Amino acid sequence: MKPLAVVLLSGGLDSCVTAAIAAQSHDLALLHLDYAHRTYDRERKAFCDIADFFGVPPESRMIVESDYLSQIGGSALTYPGIPIPQTELRSSGSVPATYVPFRNAHLLSLSVSWAETIGAGAVYIGVVEEDSSG
Repeated sequence: MKPLAVVLLSGGLDSCVTAAIAAQSHDLALLHLDYAHRTYDRERKAFCDIADFFGVPPESRMIVESDYLSQIGGSALTYPGIPIPQTELRSSGSVPATYVPFRNAHLLSLSVSWAETIGAGAVYIGVVEEDSSG
């Protein structure tokens, strides 16, 4: 039996690759965040598909509702009045419209809390610089 790790899994490419890397050395506990974002339905499906692929049992999957991030606003992902850009991903030197203020810190605090509770010795997160606040 491998040691346990919590993997933050949005369902996107970055977190999918992160889950694959973690699965090489750990059993997986997958954490997914629902913050009432506009791409949630597709991300939830991908989360479930990836969890199924890795054979993660239901008790090792957690979906946390955090709609307070939507209430805070400031992102095209959480506010319908800001269009989601359909351009290629490149660093422009400015904060992207899809940046959700301080989201990753919220994700990390949730995942570390769960890891402590379930005895996981590692937390994995896959992020890209282009999604940062600069």
